[in-house]
Amino acid sequence: MKIKKGDTVYIHSGKDKGKKGKVLKALPRTLKVIVEGVNVKKVHRRPTRAGQKGQVIDKTAPIAAAAVMILDPKTGKPTRIGYREVGGKKVRVAKKSGNVIG
Repeated sequence: MKIKKGDTVYIHSGKDKGKKGKVLKALPRTLKVIVEGVNVKKVHRRPTRAGQKGQVIDKTAPIAAAAVMILDPKTGKPTRIGYREVGGKKVRVAKKSGNVIG
C-alpha cells in the first residue's frame, strides 16, 4: 500500500467525495485507511458504572485506500504515486510533479 500515516489525501469517491484530510492510521492488511474528519460514524456507548450516563460519540471509520489519492506536495492536487531510488534509498514520488513525498 502506497499511502502512509501522516499523508494528506483527497477523497475521490464515496459519500465524502471532495474532502481532504490527514491519514491517522493505515491498515495495509485490509487495504483501508482512517482519515481525519472523513467517514464519521455515531457510536452509542452504554454507561459503565451505576449513575453514569450513556454517550453518543463521533468515531472515524476506515475508508478504502482505493477511494483516496495523495496530494502532490508541489501543486496540492491529487496525484498517483511511483517509486524511485534516491541516494540508495527507495522513495515515493508524485507522478504529476516528480517531487519526493515525505
